[in-house]
Amino acid sequence: MVSLWGSKKTDDEQDGEESTTPRGSQEGSRPPPSRREYRRREDEADERTRLLPANPRPPHSDGYLDPDDPAVSPYNLWTVRFLRYFTVLFLVITFLWWVLLLVSIFVSPPGLHTRGSGFFDFSYTTLTLGNLLVAVLFFVTPSKGMRISTAVQAVLLLIDLILIVAVARIRAEESWPGIASIVWATLIAAWCLMVDRVVAWGKKEEEERLTGRPETRRTLREWVAVLIATIIIIVYAVIVVLMTATLILRARDATLGFEGSRIRVDGDKYEVHLACMGNVTYDSDGNRNPTLLLEAGEGPAEYDFEHFAYNAFQNGTIDRYCYWDRPGYGWSDNAPSPHSAGMSADALSEALAIEGEEGPWVLVSAGYGSVVSRIFSARHVRNIAGIMLVDPLHEDLLHRIGSPGRGFLLWGWGVISPLGIQRIIGALFMGRTREDRVYGRSAYQGGKFIKAQLQENLVADSLSKNEVTSARTIQSPDVPLVVISSGISNRRDSEWERKQKDLTTLTNNLISWDVVNKAPHEVWKTYDGRAIMEKRLAEILKEGYKAVAVGEDA
Repeated sequence: MVSLWGSKKTDDEQDGEESTTPRGSQEGSRPPPSRREYRRREDEADERTRLLPANPRPPHSDGYLDPDDPAVSPYNLWTVRFLRYFTVLFLVITFLWWVLLLVSIFVSPPGLHTRGSGFFDFSYTTLTLGNLLVAVLFFVTPSKGMRISTAVQAVLLLIDLILIVAVARIRAEESWPGIASIVWATLIAAWCLMVDRVVAWGKKEEEERLTGRPETRRTLREWVAVLIATIIIIVYAVIVVLMTATLILRARDATLGFEGSRIRVDGDKYEVHLACMGNVTYDSDGNRNPTLLLEAGEGPAEYDFEHFAYNAFQNGTIDRYCYWDRPGYGWSDNAPSPHSAGMSADALSEALAIEGEEGPWVLVSAGYGSVVSRIFSARHVRNIAGIMLVDPLHEDLLHRIGSPGRGFLLWGWGVISPLGIQRIIGALFMGRTREDRVYGRSAYQGGKFIKAQLQENLVADSLSKNEVTSARTIQSPDVPLVVISSGISNRRDSEWERKQKDLTTLTNNLISWDVVNKAPHEVWKTYDGRAIMEKRLAEILKEGYKAVAVGEDA
């Protein structure tokens, strides 16, 4: 081979000379590496490998390195090295933001609360984290397939950004954390696209400089790396497609009108939906007649439960009724975490006060909503004319909805909720409407609903249980009480039946305890259930009128 000094020597002669030459004998200079030393290198070059000397001794007489030599690497370029450093830096920043968003789902840091579920910004950040991990792990194996898939991601993320910013309702729900997350995701997708292109260019440049031509072959290891990276990026692109479709549905749902209004509560942190039907009426003595106040169970009030009150209003059983959506249900925003039943009762009290609704109230509640209703009753003792509990949840059974297993499942469903697979299929093939998604049969699939359920789960057996236990202690004993239970629930669960009986002792003025034999947990969904509820409602209103008159006289 031709040495730098112009003489021809064999490889063995070169190795022999280098082995016998005393260290430092050439005035401190070190001879260039031989071909054998090049081949002894087992580790591939990375961003920490020393750059090649300006004039390395080539292992071939034609002046070029072997294409398989590890020294032939895009890391020889400072541009490529800097891109790697910045990619790692962005990865660290994204991971810290991801951890913060994860924590905020369970405990909202000051200023980081979003009025929406918080799952969208978490999903966008998870996607960004995945893109950066792929960019770091497969940094020196760029491919055209990866660039095309990443470009598709970047375009779709830009569309998502436009949707979030353009639709006022989505913009309000996502707030600045959501907007920041989608902006960051879009920029990082563009960054990864640029990095892959620059690395491909640097690889080609170094191959031409050191081997005389760009390498068109790939090793099996490189092909496997390219295949894995491309598949991952394609999966990411599909995820963005689904998230874009879900955002389009959310934009469509935002156009659905509603009765009543949204009221800002809790220091203007979020809005709750409150609606009232009918006019305020007075008895012969000038006392204000009670207003029915609905508290739904495990779903939005508008789905089935409010229909019962509307029918009672239509046939003249009641003159007026109000209903609301707890935070995260129907048209209400999600509240900051943690959020307990007592906090929901306080939000309802604030919304009623802002709207000028004074009561007195006959409280009608079901399931978990009965916990909120009982706390509300204890905090407005002088303004409660009656209580009707429909298959209510007992405080001793709150551990059922507060189990860790249920909480983990809710969190998992929340994380994948931005994909909206069920909602997209329902809209395309099953005829699901805006009403179904906002407050109807498909409402449980939305991120806000799942977040509300998760919040109830997290504090059900701690904060909420303490609040409702205290409420029972200070509950007025003279309030008229009606308990209506599901026969199916009682037969299926003996403990549930015992706790239903215990709830009949909440006050000393029990009007009736009815067990509707063939009714499910949602008692109002059967004819017999609705008939019993309306009958008992008339009786409790009659008692409520008396209680109001006595209170006014006192």
